[in-house]
Amino acid sequence: MTEIRTEKRRFTRVELALPVQLHQGGSVWHQRLIDISLNGVATDQPDVWDAQYNEPFTLIIELDEGSTLELHAYLQHVEADRLGFSVQHVDRENIEPLRAVLEAHMDLETLEEELKQLG
Repeated sequence: MTEIRTEKRRFTRVELALPVQLHQGGSVWHQRLIDISLNGVATDQPDVWDAQYNEPFTLIIELDEGSTLELHAYLQHVEADRLGFSVQHVDRENIEPLRAVLEAHMDLETLEEELKQLG
């Protein structure tokens, strides 16, 4: 089953264990990043999880150098203590930090090809 999911992915996922804050409305959950790609993020699942599944989230990822990466995403799946988010759009201020994170952990040629797919 994992192989099918891997084949369907358009973008390479990079495993990173960074702190991430999940924001929705007035709620904030402090979690750990599991992996990230150009169009998706996975985090661990909070112990108390009372989010609205059909409402957007803001994910604030704390990067190693003290800066943050802010992504707006929708929850796509919850499974095995893992939350999977789909990033709908990366704004101008956050595309370069996202690119830098991915560039540090994957093949540059592959990343360039995936960036072209974003169009």
